[in-house]
Amino acid sequence: MSEHGGDRARAEAWLGQDPDPETRAELRALLDDPAALADRFGAKLEFGTAGLRGELGAGPNRMNRVTVMRAAAGLASVLTSRDDLRESSGGVSVVIGYDARHKSDVFAEDSAAVLTGAGVTVHLMPRPLPTPVLAYAVRHLGCAAGIMVTASHNPPRDNGYKVYWEDGAQIIPPLDQEISTAIDAVGRVDELPRGTDWRVLDEAVVEAYLRSLARLPLGTARDLTAAYTPLHGVGGAVLAQAFAWCGFPEPDVVAEQAAPDPDFPTVAFPNPEEPGAMDLALALGKGRDLVIANDPDADRCAVAAGGRMLTGDEVGGLLAEYVLRHTDGSDRLVATTIVSSSLLRAIAAEHGVRYAETLTGFKWIMKAGTDRDRLVYGYEEALGYSVGGDDGVPVHDKDGIGTALMVAAMAASAKESGGTLLDLLDDQARRYGLHATAQLSVRVEDLSVIADAMARLRESPPGELAGRTVTEVDDLAEGLDGLPPADVVRLRLSDGGRVIVRPSGTEPKLKCYLEVVVPVTSSPEEARTRATGDLTALREAVADALGL
Repeated sequence: MSEHGGDRARAEAWLGQDPDPETRAELRALLDDPAALADRFGAKLEFGTAGLRGELGAGPNRMNRVTVMRAAAGLASVLTSRDDLRESSGGVSVVIGYDARHKSDVFAEDSAAVLTGAGVTVHLMPRPLPTPVLAYAVRHLGCAAGIMVTASHNPPRDNGYKVYWEDGAQIIPPLDQEISTAIDAVGRVDELPRGTDWRVLDEAVVEAYLRSLARLPLGTARDLTAAYTPLHGVGGAVLAQAFAWCGFPEPDVVAEQAAPDPDFPTVAFPNPEEPGAMDLALALGKGRDLVIANDPDADRCAVAAGGRMLTGDEVGGLLAEYVLRHTDGSDRLVATTIVSSSLLRAIAAEHGVRYAETLTGFKWIMKAGTDRDRLVYGYEEALGYSVGGDDGVPVHDKDGIGTALMVAAMAASAKESGGTLLDLLDDQARRYGLHATAQLSVRVEDLSVIADAMARLRESPPGELAGRTVTEVDDLAEGLDGLPPADVVRLRLSDGGRVIVRPSGTEPKLKCYLEVVVPVTSSPEEARTRATGDLTALREAVADALGL
């Protein structure tokens, strides 16, 4: 059988089990298009530590009802095979959340039907809600696992499927591979038993989440003016509730972006980090103390003050110090990823608390430390933060709503003392040196370019970069200092800065994370000007060293 004949046969078999009239119609129209069939049936979405994520459409290389039901059946197989869960008095239970993207509600109900049919007790969220509400609900309800149907800040045509385990954190290896293997063993989805008696939760689950946030160390200052955008996502209503519960004035919301809209009509890319995404919020925020944005599933939080966006590392440093000043105990732990700023290490040392570094991704941050540690704060430079108090972090994942509250508390406290968030940044720069970060990100058509660049870096690492001596080269291919193996090379520099190079896990990109540390000898502004020039020179030197 020709390759096209094989793809067509697979497509016809798919048509026989697909319950969705939209994707059936799409696929029928493509049966005589070899290239389109090869794109949809020549590969499949791989289930990994981020679950599934991809473009909506028919076939195993797309997000659709068949793909989702297979994922739910694989997860059910793993859960029901665990003796400790099967024999417990409560049995196996799963909570399912979903955002407002195209088909998210359908995918959530399909998952509920398949899991219920497999004998799993299912709790379904009452409406489209932020990802951190789902992550919180896993532990709050005592579930064995959680599912969140979301593609976070991906383009409108995408959707995704994230899996959480009983600790309320995203799954890590080897559990992801175990679930992936179980998914591969699933037969036709039209032969799966489907239940109907799942439980639809009420607003009590949202209120429990809000109560947990109200216990954060938010101080007493409440005089604050703020602008906010949920970027057409699901964060708006819950953030407004959170601010009201905790006594903060409700922010003014960007009207054009206030309602959930899966087409994200006002932004080219619904990610606060993307150029232009924050323009409407920044315009609304002129003259206000604070501008806040969530991404569409509200697990990330972007911040602007004084007319400029703060970087993820700048917010990360400010939040770290605020949390540590409002918590106690020698068992406190703060954690971040290897690509985030080294400033957190200095802050932890100053406050006498434990510090941990992990691989990229919040799934690793939540596994940081030991059983003796109490994680009170974790962050990654890509606008992800988990903030806590003396009880630890209430959400075992990044939480854009809790972060917005903590940023509001920090800004209100600074205002009460006659300052701003920018003043707090200057204070940190004076104490720890200015830690300035930037990225070099190279998108490629040919993946061999990335492989060649990584091989070149490993075989002939540079001795100096932009006038800075490379003092240490760390290759994480075999693991390092307790970190799992990863395709990452880290170069430490003589000024305390560093360069980290790794392939992107989700896109055909090579990503380089740059940091310089500049002492403040006259003013923080002078140090920032110098750091900007240093980062530009470092970016050029790294590109040359990689042959890019």
